[in-house]
Amino acid sequence: MSIESILQNRYSVRAFQPKPVPENVLKQIFSSAQLSPSNCNVQPWQSCVVSGATKDKLKAKFIETLMSGATPNPDFNWLPQYQSVHRERQFGSANALYSSVGITREDKKARQMAMVRNWQFFDAPHAVFFTMDKYLDIMGAVDLGIYAQTLSLVMAEHGVANCMQGALGQFPDPVREILGLPDERGILFGMSFGYADDNAAVNRTRTERETLETAVTFFD
Repeated sequence: MSIESILQNRYSVRAFQPKPVPENVLKQIFSSAQLSPSNCNVQPWQSCVVSGATKDKLKAKFIETLMSGATPNPDFNWLPQYQSVHRERQFGSANALYSSVGITREDKKARQMAMVRNWQFFDAPHAVFFTMDKYLDIMGAVDLGIYAQTLSLVMAEHGVANCMQGALGQFPDPVREILGLPDERGILFGMSFGYADDNAAVNRTRTERETLETAVTFFD
């Protein structure tokens, strides 16, 4: 598959088969992603891949944290409120998601339950947390974004689906505790991944993209 073909066909998968990705395929994917560019070649990403019992333990801890009424306390600034056209696009994305599974705008409880699925990894067999030293701030965040996109493309080439999740960076304490990460290491965001469940209604969700004229200005 060409990169253009992957981009034209990819979508955020929110329902997965229980089948795990073979270990040798996992290592090949993450080895290829190491070729991602980064500012001054600092390669700040420190990826934490969770599967099996560790993933299940994290899922249980996330749900316990949510049930306690805890508010998000991200290591990095994940809290700005979208405005103007960005807010409109956010609403459009949410509407596409909830419409695909028949959740109305008025059904607040169902929307909350759909949101909780983020911290259950959408039942994916694997998840990866993108972490870096906190002092790197926005410079490191740029590099982690590039790395995560590279990883996503390589996964698609191997038939592995994923969903990028800012939500996985909102409650870093359970991650730091269970994975034994040092305090100076920050969790920026995460990604659930595995093989897509093509029969799941939620995987019919599709979002719109802006036109080239809206997004790009060419200067001669």
